[in-house]
Amino acid sequence: MYSQKVIDLFMNPKNVGRIDDADGVGEVGNPVCGDIMKIYLKIENDRIVDVKFETFGCAAAIATSSMVTEMVKGKTLQEALKITNKDVAEALDGLPPQKLHCSLLAEEGIKAAIEDYLAKKRESEKEESGARA
Repeated sequence: MYSQKVIDLFMNPKNVGRIDDADGVGEVGNPVCGDIMKIYLKIENDRIVDVKFETFGCAAAIATSSMVTEMVKGKTLQEALKITNKDVAEALDGLPPQKLHCSLLAEEGIKAAIEDYLAKKRESEKEESGARA
């Protein structure tokens, strides 16, 4: 049912935990299956220098969370935004059809964390320009 990569990342996930001073945090969930994924990003010069996740869910949810964090680490924000759920599923040597939604959560989690970072950055720039005026 699951590929060896899915099993390995479920049993030994990488990048588990939180980043207390994260620059961006994305939280997504699937109300149908109950999976909840939270992704934390540390960003320097528009590049992801650290990424962690906390996921409550099935083996596929944990494996896709772990895989997507590995895929975006070191990438620019633009490169990370191009990663799709299909890319995540392929990197795991596939997922059962009924578990493909987990790869979509991983994609959405990264995008939500990046959007959170960009929103905070815009707000900070707006405050700085207002302070100079």
